[in-house]
Amino acid sequence: MGIPATKAKNIIDLESIRKDFPILQTMVHGQPLIYFDNAATSQKPEEVLKAIREYYTETNSNVHRGIHYLSNKATTQFEEARKTIAAHLNAAPEEIVFTRGTTEAINLVASCYGEAFVKKGDEIIVSAMEHHSNIVPWQMLCERRKAVLKVIPINREGELKMEEYKKMLSPKTRLVAVTHVSNTLGTINPAEEIIALAHDKDIPVLLDGAQAAPHLSIDVKKLDADFYCFSGHKTYAPTGIGILYGKKEWLTQLPPYQGGGEMIKEVTFEKTTYNESPLRFEAGTPNIEASIVLAQAINYINKIGLENIAAHEHELLVYATGKLQEIKGLQIIGTAKNKGSLISFAVDGIHPTDIGMLLDQQGIAVRTGHHCTQPLMNFYRIPGTVRASFAFYNTFGEIDFFVKALNKAIGMLK
Repeated sequence: MGIPATKAKNIIDLESIRKDFPILQTMVHGQPLIYFDNAATSQKPEEVLKAIREYYTETNSNVHRGIHYLSNKATTQFEEARKTIAAHLNAAPEEIVFTRGTTEAINLVASCYGEAFVKKGDEIIVSAMEHHSNIVPWQMLCERRKAVLKVIPINREGELKMEEYKKMLSPKTRLVAVTHVSNTLGTINPAEEIIALAHDKDIPVLLDGAQAAPHLSIDVKKLDADFYCFSGHKTYAPTGIGILYGKKEWLTQLPPYQGGGEMIKEVTFEKTTYNESPLRFEAGTPNIEASIVLAQAINYINKIGLENIAAHEHELLVYATGKLQEIKGLQIIGTAKNKGSLISFAVDGIHPTDIGMLLDQQGIAVRTGHHCTQPLMNFYRIPGTVRASFAFYNTFGEIDFFVKALNKAIGMLK
């Protein structure tokens, strides 16, 4: 498929890293767990698990509204976490909004930006490889505002047809929303080019970074993204937390997303005035623990080094791709030249769910189905795929066992 192998030395201490993840010691049906479902959610290192317990045993209190010791401590840690995440993305703290995850972040922009800037006949552009979370909110917006949803087509390799994208940008385009890395194909999209072409026509861009943030170094200033979002649970942090980055000039223009405590300056029965960003978009008690722990997870990632993580995961991708291409009747879905560390595949005459169940019996966790990308499955005319997605704690030995188990499963199902 033409994915170039890196020449980087393996400078990740896998033995040490794997000890950081207690769940990797789990036995499944008498076999050691092989966890290849990282695109759905990642496992959590001991430092993250420890930070969760420490918050509830040493800090637990509500933020921003108290004057006592614990409230001040929680508020300090909460806002320090915002600073850590901002620095990680090369953003300013006031440009980081805490959300429940990527899905809520996209819905926030669709709701607030749509309310302020989208009118009848306007156009929103997404791509053919989007997760449902980056399709449905825009469809709902288009229904409300009587706007039009446009879709960037892809080729059979799973790459955007950039010439078609250029033609789609018009005076009617109000926003472009595309995935940075496809959760099904693994395609790493040319984000800087996508954004630059839109900006040439003064069109803002949202990037869904759910699959990018755990694996790639993200610099929102270099990308020049207007909005960027990702989920904590895919980034070695707890569920129920994520972030929306928004350029300050956009966040200051957007109306609130939800009403309640925290997002206000003053409330009377006659009129309410709203807080500044980011608090304007954080109504109610936030997920304090997970926000703080997300920063701990990012610190853990940075300690290993995203460049080291990317190099190791790419080597896993190249190795697994070569092994899977040797299996008769197996077709890899998504063969872009620039790919993240996941492989989706189908086997002639076998339903992906049946393969996934037999792999599970051998201790291997993969994802099967449409991966919340049903339009993409329709494009390839398949019901779904088996998806193996790798993280920096995975090994070449696990891939060898996976390929052996897969061959066994195919033999049983033929």
